[in-house]
Amino acid sequence: RGSHREGYDGRDFISFDLGFGRFMAADSAAEISRRRWEQEGVAEARTNYLKHVCPEWLRKYVGYG
Repeated sequence: RGSHREGYDGRDFISFDLGFGRFMAADSAAEISRRRWEQEGVAEARTNYLKHVCPEWLRKYVGYG
């Protein structure tokens, strides 16, 4: 389970839901980015990051104490 959220000026802009493997736009402006990122394969890269890279780094840095 994982997610990634991005905001601007104190407001939600776009988030990525790992369970669905999709970006969720907070408004119509974010919808433009959502479409572009999904066409460019950013969803796959974010999935890889949340499933593999992030947990590996967390284990590494937690191990440092």
